[in-house]
Amino acid sequence: MVASRNGLILATLAMALTVVASNYLVQFPFAPLGLQDLLTWGAFTYPIAFLVTDLTNRKFGAHSARKVVFVGFALAVIWSIWVATPRIAIASGTAFLTAQLLDIFVFNKLRESRWWQAPLISSFLGSSLDTLLFFGMAFATSFALLDTSFGMQADAFPSDTAPFLLMEAVQAPRWISWAIGDYVVKLLVSLAMLAPYRALINRSDKTDNMAAA
Repeated sequence: MVASRNGLILATLAMALTVVASNYLVQFPFAPLGLQDLLTWGAFTYPIAFLVTDLTNRKFGAHSARKVVFVGFALAVIWSIWVATPRIAIASGTAFLTAQLLDIFVFNKLRESRWWQAPLISSFLGSSLDTLLFFGMAFATSFALLDTSFGMQADAFPSDTAPFLLMEAVQAPRWISWAIGDYVVKLLVSLAMLAPYRALINRSDKTDNMAAA
């Protein structure tokens, strides 16, 4: 009982810290290799949230996973006030909650399938929804009022035109390329997360078997 409670507390804190870090890092273009018009740093951290959700779902069930998401969401929104603009905090909260609940639903439906199918497919679908909602709200000019209503000036940089996917001949708002670039990275990181997912699940199952012996 104590171990389960400690595990859920750890998962909740990990979830909140991941979202806060991503909310902060998504404000910074990924400048190395000249990819500042294609990526933000947040793409590399956010997939960890799906790893936390899937591990919690696998270990403690969908009900506990939803509790971790809701509490982590509340903590992340509060902490994000200090590291992100209101528009990013609101967009992140909306996208996070919707995408994580979708992830939990899909994972639960695929729970009895091969070990990699549930985490991979649920993360892919969750990342798709999260990217669509987050970038649409966080950087599209139509949602600038989320900042101006709080007395802040909306950041024009993401909406400025830039080469679409680094193609000089095609110009589009920078955030559209960010969304596509971040989405691709999220999918690749989600694929890479299968390794720690498998390792942690094997370790957890081994511990449970030893405790039951």
